Amino acid sequence: MIIRGSIFDAANLQLPAADSFPQLLVAESRLPLLVTGVSGVAGLNVFGFFRRRYGDAVVGQRPKDTWRLVGPGIVGVDLENRDVLRRLIEDGGFKAVLSCGGSCALKSCELDPVMAQRVNVETIQSLLDAIAGTDIRLVHLSIDLVYSGIGAGNIKESEPPDPVTVYGATMAEAERLIAEQRPDALIGRISLPMGISFNGHAGAIDWIQARFAKDKPATLYYDEVRTPTYVECLSEVCEELLASDAAGLYHLGGTRQLTLNQIAQIVNRVGGYRPENLRGCNRIEAGPIPPRAGNVTMNTERLTEMLGRNPFAPWPYFDELVPIDREWHFHREGFTGSPRLLQRLLYRRPLPNETLADFLRD
Repeated sequence: MIIRGSIFDAANLQLPAADSFPQLLVAESRLPLLVTGVSGVAGLNVFGFFRRRYGDAVVGQRPKDTWRLVGPGIVGVDLENRDVLRRLIEDGGFKAVLSCGGSCALKSCELDPVMAQRVNVETIQSLLDAIAGTDIRLVHLSIDLVYSGIGAGNIKESEPPDPVTVYGATMAEAERLIAEQRPDALIGRISLPMGISFNGHAGAIDWIQARFAKDKPATLYYDEVRTPTYVECLSEVCEELLASDAAGLYHLGGTRQLTLNQIAQIVNRVGGYRPENLRGCNRIEAGPIPPRAGNVTMNTERLTEMLGRNPFAPWPYFDELVPIDREWHFHREGFTGSPRLLQRLLYRRPLPNETLADFLRD
């Protein structure tokens, strides 16, 4: 990640090489491609992946007020402005749209449901109106938090949404709009995409890391369980989904089930931060706003069957980095963490021939 002054330079987005799939999967019939919501973690990293593989045939949309996010191919357009969005799509001649937008700020959505409705629902209706009557391929990324997580997890697509937050409810409403108006579209529910955010503190990793780096405490829950994914894996899956004609709902969760507290343990230890700054509690002990989901781990059998394989590497990649108890992050014998090690191990997927010892020797 390159920060120049207060401006994020997306042109220099430092990601692993995007050539793990040497063959370009998205045919010219699906290009140019518009990626919406590039100010979010999923959108930013997927845009970087596609931009480096398909060049100027890929355009990224961000809200106008996210003016610090600049770079080749990025345009500032508010999706709820239907006339402007329609002109953008017509003038760009887009054959496909990867929809990654929305506000995932749980507390902000809870305190301002009008904003959540506008950003998470009205923008999707605006997009659907803009592509109505066309054969534009639409792939939309939703979220695991359309579920409450009151059960044992391993949730299948057939289970109806039962969100506990305004964010989850608005994302579920957006899903319904797409399913009703665009049955040929594909909706993929993601969990936590593990990659950088443009402002350095809005991602699952970098929010936690930012607290620890400032020697501030961070409290994460013992009983909220997610299925995080490396952004490379998610990007590659999005490429395959855009290239396919598959439609309907698919879960895009990772292969490891981790609590938020375990994720913070990993960030703390790999980053070499002070272990005392990690706090933990159960959801019931937290404040009422925002309410928190429980075990929202997703079953990906449908995706695996469609692709012929499970495309997600475990996050973290190495089993040795999975906490075994609540004190795991205190144990540093033979392991010296650092922010650089964190960037190399947690923000990027190691290569199949790499071992943890390779990283610890460097």
